[in-house]
Amino acid sequence: MILTRSLTGASEIGRAAQPLLRPLDLSDAAGLAKAYQRNREHLAPWEPTRAEEFFTVAGQTTATQAKLRLYEQGAEIPWVLTTPEGIIGMFTLSGIVRGPFLSANLGYWLDEAWTGKGIASGAVAAVVSLAANELGLHRIQAATLAHNTASQAVLKRCGFEQIGRAPCYLQIAGEWQDHVLFQRILF
Repeated sequence: MILTRSLTGASEIGRAAQPLLRPLDLSDAAGLAKAYQRNREHLAPWEPTRAEEFFTVAGQTTATQAKLRLYEQGAEIPWVLTTPEGIIGMFTLSGIVRGPFLSANLGYWLDEAWTGKGIASGAVAAVVSLAANELGLHRIQAATLAHNTASQAVLKRCGFEQIGRAPCYLQIAGEWQDHVLFQRILF
């Protein structure tokens, strides 16, 4: 199974700096800690409230180990988005269900310095391609905060359609918040 993709198509980025989407590895904990520290304020409105330890190498080691256990069980596939300078994002298919459902949930975040360059759309497109062609999934679901129009635009560019609204869906930034639900049928 090939779970690594180079991203292309972002005109503002030089070829040498093109991001690489690759599977998460335990050695990524320090890079993730740096990325989360650098993006702490940028991500705070879009994520659950995080304990201080989350932003440390130890916290990211624990989080990475948990994600890799889920990967080994076939329930999750976490990728990091990297450049020569380090990790700039994470994209995850979670809640993978086989059998007649063949479905997963998509979650992602991108470094603030890399937003608005087509990188999130390229990475989501790569995950969709991997989900369809390598994993054989039928459907991917994604949920965004109701006011996260940037993420909604990414999903729409990647062929996701809005399928509903979920009141008080997730506790984000310390509050239960409504989310807009999207799906992409792959075959």
